[in-house]
Amino acid sequence: MLVDGKWTAEWHPVQATDAKGGFVRQISGFRNWVTPDGSAGPTGEGGFKAEAGRYHLYVALICPWASRTLIGRKLKKLEDVISVSVVEPALAAEGWKFGTYPGSNLDALNGATYMHQIYTSADPHYTGRATVPVLWDKERKTIVNNESADILRMLNTGFGDLADDTFDFYPEPLRDQIDALNDRIYPRLNNGVYRAGFATTQLAYEEAFVDVFSMLNALEDRLSAGGPYLFGSSLTEADIRLFVTLVRFDAAYFGLFKCNLKRIADYPALNAYLHRMLAVPGVADTVNIDHIKQGYYSIKALNPNGIVPVGPDLPGLYPVELATTRPSA
Repeated sequence: MLVDGKWTAEWHPVQATDAKGGFVRQISGFRNWVTPDGSAGPTGEGGFKAEAGRYHLYVALICPWASRTLIGRKLKKLEDVISVSVVEPALAAEGWKFGTYPGSNLDALNGATYMHQIYTSADPHYTGRATVPVLWDKERKTIVNNESADILRMLNTGFGDLADDTFDFYPEPLRDQIDALNDRIYPRLNNGVYRAGFATTQLAYEEAFVDVFSMLNALEDRLSAGGPYLFGSSLTEADIRLFVTLVRFDAAYFGLFKCNLKRIADYPALNAYLHRMLAVPGVADTVNIDHIKQGYYSIKALNPNGIVPVGPDLPGLYPVELATTRPSA
């Protein structure tokens, strides 16, 4: 992580632990908002006015939090308004790295090699982890926000008439219900898989494991009783936040993170829901299973030999064709 603007040690996924050895996630450090008139948002300072070409997203296709923002940008038709850079999937010794792996970019905007250099460009004395996503202001040359939940809501309403109004991810009549459901899903499932994968004690792992599958069971029941989305016919931010976890589950969390009771493919309603989300125009464009596998399986703390599994076979998303002959020894 960065301490007073200096990189201090080789990247490690466990940010902090609680008294039980459970994984604790860092709180985001930049919380300003883009608004149609540049006024201050719910947090932070004002001055970040919605303008085409002014803002830039730094993302990783492996990362579910970053992928929330890519889906928001795509569905709000903001591709020509907000530019994007994608880091390489494999985590380097200094964290996220820009490069030429297929689907990734060099940082043409700021000329950085590592994501942590973007953070020190914004704050030379920054202390914390250099996470994605990052919403960058080209005009003020600083980070607007690095909290995916904030950025997703900014993409929904902060860009005013620059955005398409086909989808409203946070409709007024559903806001209390959306917040309540997010508050259940995030600790148990979105972050629950990380709590399981990065647990440092058996107790912390088993508590997280129970949370993950009790939440999946509850969501299976919810979608079996209604749909097509979590709130009926309205696709909301709750669907985006759930989808990015589900689409990574069978490819990474099931095996590497030891969330191996059941696959999403084993839940009829959740599996059908996952494929409905993939069928929403533009959503599948934000998913790259190769990046997801290469990225998660590059985490040395979980996979020291760096071997990336060939499977799983994910029909309609990532089909696996086995060679007809065995390679020579």
